[in-house]
Amino acid sequence: MSIKEEIAGQARDVLDARDGLLKKALISFAAIVAIAVLLEVFLFNINFFLTMGYDEVDVSNRLNLTTDEDGFYRMSEVSHKVEFPDLDMPVHNIHFDFNEGQPAQLLTLKIMFTDEAHQTFFDTTEYTVGVPEVDVSTAVSESEYIHINASGNVDTLTVELVGDDVSYPISIEKVSINAPEPFNFNMMRFSIVVLVLTVGWLFRPRSRIYQISMVDEPVFTKRAIIAAVIVEVLVVSAFLFMGSNLVGVASKSYNYGSWDQESVVNVFEVGGDNAQQYAMLAQAMAKGQLYLDEQPPDWLVEMDDPYDKGLRDEARKAGGEDYLFDAAYYNGHYYVYFGVVPVLLFYLPFYLVTGQNFPTAIGVLIALIAFILGCTALLDRFARYHFKRVSLGIYLLLQIPLAMCSGALYLAKFPTFYSLPIMCALAFSVWGLYLWMRGRASARPEGWYLAGSLCMALVVGCRPQLLLLSCVAFPLFWRRYITKRRLFTPEGAREFACLIGPYFVVAAGIMWYNWARFGSPLNFGANYNLTVHDMPKRGFAIGRIAPALFAFFIQPPTVDGTFPFILPATFDTTYMGQTVREVTFGGIFACLPLLWIIPFARPILHRRFEQRSTHTIAGVIVVLLITGTVLALLDAEMAGILQRYFADFSFMFLAAAVLLAFIANENMHDGSSFDRLFRQGLSVLVAFSVLYIALLCFVPETGWYADIYDWAFQDIIETFEFWT
Repeated sequence: MSIKEEIAGQARDVLDARDGLLKKALISFAAIVAIAVLLEVFLFNINFFLTMGYDEVDVSNRLNLTTDEDGFYRMSEVSHKVEFPDLDMPVHNIHFDFNEGQPAQLLTLKIMFTDEAHQTFFDTTEYTVGVPEVDVSTAVSESEYIHINASGNVDTLTVELVGDDVSYPISIEKVSINAPEPFNFNMMRFSIVVLVLTVGWLFRPRSRIYQISMVDEPVFTKRAIIAAVIVEVLVVSAFLFMGSNLVGVASKSYNYGSWDQESVVNVFEVGGDNAQQYAMLAQAMAKGQLYLDEQPPDWLVEMDDPYDKGLRDEARKAGGEDYLFDAAYYNGHYYVYFGVVPVLLFYLPFYLVTGQNFPTAIGVLIALIAFILGCTALLDRFARYHFKRVSLGIYLLLQIPLAMCSGALYLAKFPTFYSLPIMCALAFSVWGLYLWMRGRASARPEGWYLAGSLCMALVVGCRPQLLLLSCVAFPLFWRRYITKRRLFTPEGAREFACLIGPYFVVAAGIMWYNWARFGSPLNFGANYNLTVHDMPKRGFAIGRIAPALFAFFIQPPTVDGTFPFILPATFDTTYMGQTVREVTFGGIFACLPLLWIIPFARPILHRRFEQRSTHTIAGVIVVLLITGTVLALLDAEMAGILQRYFADFSFMFLAAAVLLAFIANENMHDGSSFDRLFRQGLSVLVAFSVLYIALLCFVPETGWYADIYDWAFQDIIETFEFWT
């Protein structure tokens, strides 16, 4: 047999094997779809089967309500309680059929009843919990069926509409008892189940995906990674656009109420006056000035200390005119103290071309996609060039939490101008690290170094404290330029100049920008911020460290039994001073189990030291852990304890955990029981980490979709609480 025939035969064998794998994958996917269909039909529609035998009783004629000209019953501010006495029958549910023609809103109903165990109405006491209030959306039919858990026959049943934020009248077509619930095949729930089952099947411990080597099969693994990233981008984009009240773009089919009726897509302002600061700065820059056109009120100009919020609030009440919150105020003008790079990237070019304000949420989405791509490229670089046995399965298993659990999804939940500089800084950081890594392996690294350092330097114009991530340069380049003394050669000096040159260029621009505004090259304007505390006098306090470390790192999440199951964490402190804090939802080490690998860093790194003469990866891990801790402390001391600040440091700890997992994976023996146990344990840690982040994204918060469109958010609740 000739060499050509032998190669052709091997190629056919590979293709046959791939065809076999593809056939098995298609069969498995068909089975997954079938399972999802069965779950949707029989489990998620369980109330359809449980209620299909009910004998419905129409009790509309017993309503003590007036009717309108169309014959619909009307709940009003005066009459918003209905009572059904002397029923003497089993009551399994009550169905309020709201008129679909009325404005959608979320209603809270208080239900009370007497039954064979209670001759009087019962409510919550010291030792018992009564019938809870229930939310019903007039636009979500599934929520209109309210289950009753009575003891025997019900005698009297009352339903009262409670709450102050109700737009009366409420129009009701019919009220019935023991109504069969209709069948509802929920495509969103079905798609989620298919996605979850597919991911679970792909990452099962015995999956073939763990046998596909990143090093040995570069083409196939790159295609698989691209496919996975496309799915991730689609998911995060859909999530961001779901929060339509914060997006700021409108069309005929999206945010219709803000559509201009002419353009295919138009932009509009969201978030209030202070959320327009970047747009206002772009308008000012277009005119050649660095302060905003907004004029501060006279009472603010006349204040001796405008940075004291208590005094500022008193002066505002007396003066009447409002001020621009969270803007820097200096010498009678408003300035923007947030990083200027997002303005130069998005707002100013958009304004110069269109004459309109750039929608902030789109900038957050662009930066988020860039961050996901950068994480993917950086991790791919480590996996292929610094480790020998990273499989496609291990890579994807760790890429998902690195990209999704670093706080970026929470920034997408609130895609405001507070989130944009953080998201941009993260995107620049991961791409800067990737470009550095490419440069380290290149024969002519100057271009890679220039681009990488430019990305890393631009971080200071987005989120200055994230510049600390540049410290990763020490373990990456120390051996090459210091230990080996390459710095003292002409080639090394040129390369090193490309490494540090962009920092000087960007620093010169930022320092000029600061000097032109505040007369000091190092003053970014934070000290002049009109915020909830007096920034110039905040200082450094040791007493703020312990509460911050607890909240940022180890506080367990607060959970309950209703979707999305996560509640704001409680907070208390013995620090006898002002603590700046917004709601948080648990520390990263308590909520992201993937980080539990970090306490085992020492023995894992010890194995690495035994196998490698160089300690570059170990140095990177140590720097990531140190910078992450320092960043958390800086945030707590300079600003406070806020959920969005988790994005400042979570990436560092997750990246360190991922690299440790890569090292541990290097020491596994293919096919061994310990190897499968490692993959299984890693899968569980990743699954719970991603689950926490996914649930966090749906926690109702002020200003988010669940708050603005609570009647529509009820549909999401009904999707997951299918048993209610």
